[in-house]
Amino acid sequence: METGVLIVFTLMIFLITMFIIEPISIDLIALSVPVLLVILQPWTGVTPEQAISGFSSSATITIGAMFVISTGVERSGVVHVMGEKIMSMTGDDRRRQLILIIFISGFVAGLINNTPVVALFIPMVMSIANKSSMSPSKYLIPLSYAAMMGGMLTLIGTSSNIVANDIVSDHLGRGYSMFEFTHLALIAFVIGSVYLIFFASRFIPPRIDPEEELTEEFKIDRYLTEVVIKEDSSIVGMTVEEALESLDYDIDIVQLIRDDQKFFEPLNNKIIQAGDHFVITSDHESLIQVIKGRALRILSRTHFSQEELEARQENQKLVKLVVPHGSFLAGQTLRDVNFLERYQTTALAIRQEEEIQHTKLEDIILQPGAVLLLTAGPETLQRLRTNRNFIISGGIDYSGYRTDKIKISLSILFAVIALAALNVLPIVISALGGVVAMVLTGSLKPLEVYDAVNWNVIFLLSGLIPLGVAMDNTGTAEFAAEQIMRLEGILAPVTILILFYLMTVGIANLVGNNVSVILMLPIAIDAAGKLGLNPLAFALTVTFAASSAFLTPIGYQTNLMVYGPGGYRFFDFFKVGLPLQIIMSFLIPVLIALFWGL
Repeated sequence: METGVLIVFTLMIFLITMFIIEPISIDLIALSVPVLLVILQPWTGVTPEQAISGFSSSATITIGAMFVISTGVERSGVVHVMGEKIMSMTGDDRRRQLILIIFISGFVAGLINNTPVVALFIPMVMSIANKSSMSPSKYLIPLSYAAMMGGMLTLIGTSSNIVANDIVSDHLGRGYSMFEFTHLALIAFVIGSVYLIFFASRFIPPRIDPEEELTEEFKIDRYLTEVVIKEDSSIVGMTVEEALESLDYDIDIVQLIRDDQKFFEPLNNKIIQAGDHFVITSDHESLIQVIKGRALRILSRTHFSQEELEARQENQKLVKLVVPHGSFLAGQTLRDVNFLERYQTTALAIRQEEEIQHTKLEDIILQPGAVLLLTAGPETLQRLRTNRNFIISGGIDYSGYRTDKIKISLSILFAVIALAALNVLPIVISALGGVVAMVLTGSLKPLEVYDAVNWNVIFLLSGLIPLGVAMDNTGTAEFAAEQIMRLEGILAPVTILILFYLMTVGIANLVGNNVSVILMLPIAIDAAGKLGLNPLAFALTVTFAASSAFLTPIGYQTNLMVYGPGGYRFFDFFKVGLPLQIIMSFLIPVLIALFWGL
């Protein structure tokens, strides 16, 4: 093994490890790749110009443009109109609801990218489930899987398709057409949907009870307590911030009531007076310790229902906020971004993975998929609903949507697809034209264009794409392909295709779809060439496998998005996804061999 090959393999292993343990966000990890490649230029052969080529890649630009176009369609409210139709058409028929959720989300995902589709469908699905007395958990994993499969229907359905198209174009001299693999994806989607509709439900536990009060779902009623400050209390005269620091116990203040006035966040600078009432969150042990030494008195009523809590807070409502992948909140604490003060809201609980936390909420590092229970007034709720950094789980709300732009935004979307499909314009130019059209027609405001782009994905791709250059320069892909050649004569060609599918799926389930495409596609194409097999068939296998990470919540963005709202545990995805993963691992390579030949 040559030194350059060894260095690139080492870098690949290092990156995968860093993506799994994630000491910092993965996009920042990816940005270290161009730096390392240039530092190691004598062995990698990567020039500074090649190291930054990811920023000018047509794949990166196309994906950024499609984020904007998807947001323009989203802001029109068309998906919410579909949600209303689903509720009116299905009534309480749970199977019919599931069928429509799966097929509508899947086909829409093929048109406007599957990630925003799931973000838009989560509130709608939660509302449908609650109205039908069905656990939302039963619907949200199928929603994510349907969007993943639906994203394969077209070239623009998922970002990894666009990245794969760029790599295939460089290696084979021609990329995928807009509907290159639609027929294959349609078969896989139908078979996968049959599994989700008729079989998956038995593997999905009802983690969240239907119509469960938020205070019960987050176990808030066990932690909320109302206390009164006595005249001889040692914290009288302190600010709330000083008092919390001096108490040094796990408590948070939700509300201050003084002379019939009610105060919410920000409370840190409020001076505590005798007779003040505080609604606090605290575990029993911390509360007892505070009461013992601070001259506080617990009121007789210490548990609140959701209705009582909202009544006490006047115009404030309890809402669930989901932190999606790419949100500026991911990897930060509420304190880091001054969230409570910026949005004039109060945090009552945070659910991450299987744990619900009620105290020291401002210091919890939030991960994608985290769910926050907040109190929010009308203005705050409106700000949160229209911000792509958050998903508000609740009923359908048309406020803030430009319903008069539905026809215009859809026309722009279909024009982008048609121009690229008919080879009138390259997809990157067609997509950029769509961005301009969205702004000129008022479907998006100019400043919304910048907010629409998921910069985490852009930086991730920009950092990783030069790794493909290093693999070519050093012969890493060729070396890996030569090792696979040893299987020639031992395994049938279609079995090698299945092997590539499984390897790509394995990486995707650990570090995501885009990373797996960038790492595996050059190797698969080189291996096909050395084996004398059809390289397009191998490229398609890797492309499909990258979007089939059904086993973990971290393998695909949409899985992370439903993880928190569904109240799932990590292993739930493995139980539900394993049969589907097995089905696709054999179905897709066999169909590729049948349709494209080996």
